[in-house]
Amino acid sequence: MKKTLSLALSTAMILSLTACGGNDTASTTAAPAQNTETKAASSATEDSGLTTEITSTDKITIRLAYDVAESHPSHTAFVEKFQNALQNASSGNITVELYPNSQLGSLAENMEAMRIGDLEMAALNDSIVAGIVPEYNLVGLPFLWTSLDAAHEAMDGDFGQALDKKLEEQAGIISLAWGDVGFRNITNSKKAISTPDDLKGLKIRTMTNNLHVEYFTALGAIPTPMSFSELFTALQQKTVDGQENPTALIYNNALYEAQKYMSVSEHVFTAVALNISADFYNSLPEDYQAAIKEAAVNTMEYQRELITEENQNLLSNIEAAGVEVTVLTDEQKAAFQKVAEETVYKTAASTYGQDLIDMAAKYNK
Repeated sequence: MKKTLSLALSTAMILSLTACGGNDTASTTAAPAQNTETKAASSATEDSGLTTEITSTDKITIRLAYDVAESHPSHTAFVEKFQNALQNASSGNITVELYPNSQLGSLAENMEAMRIGDLEMAALNDSIVAGIVPEYNLVGLPFLWTSLDAAHEAMDGDFGQALDKKLEEQAGIISLAWGDVGFRNITNSKKAISTPDDLKGLKIRTMTNNLHVEYFTALGAIPTPMSFSELFTALQQKTVDGQENPTALIYNNALYEAQKYMSVSEHVFTAVALNISADFYNSLPEDYQAAIKEAAVNTMEYQRELITEENQNLLSNIEAAGVEVTVLTDEQKAAFQKVAEETVYKTAASTYGQDLIDMAAKYNK
């Protein structure tokens, strides 16, 4: 892993990167994304949005890796509230390099790179960190939360904190702040989906979450877990018939171009965190630590606002592109929820404990 990442970064010193396209395939080079909208930070007089006073003058570089494209709201938040904020507040002593579009490998590879000290930061979703702390799979329990507010409060509250503590203890990775990519919806190239029976026989790409696999199996589909970086090609080549992701990601990563139908099912919530290597974080001066933490919290609060707005607005863009969109009614969603309650909820309770499920669900109003 270290050799692979070092080679990628060495290549970045030689080659320049043109703007990333709208799909999810990794770039052939690993140069950090260029921020052309703002000036490079040169003085602390520029508004950073941070209240933390930085007095240290150590020169450090933070590489932040993630899988979404530069058109995605997460990238916008990382530029405006994290990269710019820290570089401005530190008078340029803190350099933040952004690597979108899986430039430094898959999210699983990014997580491992942080574990071995070969990467400072990554934006990891709940399914990825569940590879280390299986309890994170509960974040993706179908229909666990009835609203975004409930999901946010749970991840910011004792439920998220309990899982984050395990991640730091077991992997040396700190979750600085949680955001999200919204509720997930189903797309496919075969037919409109409005009932569980409509999914029978369809090959659906899922995340590597055992509860997702069991759920789609119970629905009659053929779940096919794979890395997000492989998804667009798999859809184009018909390796899978469909997939499930939040609306903004479906649009910004052009997944809809390889699909004919979309069902707004909102069956699963997906969270994403700004994660940092504990060894790296703990090696920094206290004022740098405080500034990074504050910037991360501000970033993910902003990210939540942006992603919620985009998930609401981009559905019409997907429909205008020729995709047939079906918005499920509450009654239709209830049929999908019933399947979950009869199958994966029992598995989740026996595997991870009913107490942890109740801790998450108590935030529903």
